[in-house]
Amino acid sequence: MSAARKHTALPKAQILIEALPWLTRHNGKVVVIKFGGNAMVDEALKAAFAQDVVFLRQAGLKPVVVHGGGPQIKAQLAKEGLVSEFKAGLRVTTPEAMDIVRMVLAGQVQRELVGLLNQHGPLAVGMTGEDAHTITATQHKPEIEGELVDIGRVGEITSIDTGAIEALLADGRIPVISSIARSADDGHVYNVNADTAAAALAAALGAETLMVLTDVEGLYADWPNSDEVISRLTVSELEKLLPELSSGMVPKMEGCLHAVRGGVPTARVLDGRVPHSILLEIFTDQGIGTMVLPDPRPGTPRPGTPQGGAVQ
Repeated sequence: MSAARKHTALPKAQILIEALPWLTRHNGKVVVIKFGGNAMVDEALKAAFAQDVVFLRQAGLKPVVVHGGGPQIKAQLAKEGLVSEFKAGLRVTTPEAMDIVRMVLAGQVQRELVGLLNQHGPLAVGMTGEDAHTITATQHKPEIEGELVDIGRVGEITSIDTGAIEALLADGRIPVISSIARSADDGHVYNVNADTAAAALAAALGAETLMVLTDVEGLYADWPNSDEVISRLTVSELEKLLPELSSGMVPKMEGCLHAVRGGVPTARVLDGRVPHSILLEIFTDQGIGTMVLPDPRPGTPRPGTPQGGAVQ
């Protein structure tokens, strides 16, 4: 028997060697991760997500986690006897409902996630967009049939201050941010779409990548006629597809578009139902999900980097 065959752990070494180029490339870089979908409610997936984020931090990256909490908010509103009404695809958020949103995001979802991360060491620190004016918003009024409609405490981001996040990252911490914000105009607190908040933070932080966890494999080329996933596309290609996307994918893909247009080299939509999808995307040659890239400069070929490796 050869010496190599005696060492049954060799495949593990090969996996680590495959990750080496990506470890080198991403070392010291900020990675913004939007936590959502089934990964947010399934206990095993939550634990795997926490392991992935801690691994990124221990591997020399600087992860920042942004989360919403749709399922938890819906459950608590029902428990309190408050009816969920939607207009233009957005939850009508009364002041009473906003109190519950704030409580659920900062007091339940965030605390649980911080606890999972801190099982691996004193790493995670919870905060909201209100803290240190990290996210400032104004009231968002969608246009319905040509008229602006008041849907309550739903916010549109007006500015980002990354000072508190950068201080935490410099101290080796993992910021966990709830997507709520205060207005500089009226002093009210607003619920902000977590996909939008993650994209705005990624751009403001100069992140290496934005990763959005969802409940599908990625962006489908011709849904529902085909389940073929688009592995990568440019921002111009994505803009053309946006009007055809399902309502649930629109804020995610608009977030990716905003992040890349804001200078983030890549943005990715990942299937959060796959355990350790973050590690598979960042540290393997194949990658999973859909990656959004900048438009190529005139006269240069269309980007063709392996999916796991952001930018050549």
